[in-house]
Amino acid sequence: MIEISKAAICEIKRMQAVREQTASKFRIGFASGGCKDFYYTIDLVDSIDGEDKVCEVSGISVSIDPLQVEYLDKLKLDYSEDLMGGGFRFENPLTTSVCGCGNSFSILTADAASARWQLPT
Repeated sequence: MIEISKAAICEIKRMQAVREQTASKFRIGFASGGCKDFYYTIDLVDSIDGEDKVCEVSGISVSIDPLQVEYLDKLKLDYSEDLMGGGFRFENPLTTSVCGCGNSFSILTADAASARWQLPT
């Protein structure tokens, strides 16, 4: 399903430790907005929606909205730092285009994706 690099695993564990949420789950998804159609969302959550799909990836519990699972299938999550700071990097084989700043993307078409579920606002 989702592949998480060693660097991203370390950053997620660091986030859990800093927030004192070592038992939290890593929730990943996307929402409508940005320069393109969507942007990725990440968070640490203590409880999950009863319908979320939860999987274990390299010792990290990952929670995903069941309506977004097929759009995040084969997603590769990495973390890197440079002179501008650190951040997660997303590589999704279903992405059709990415904005110039790299923060938002398109999957299929906005109409096709919107028809499949109610997008968060």
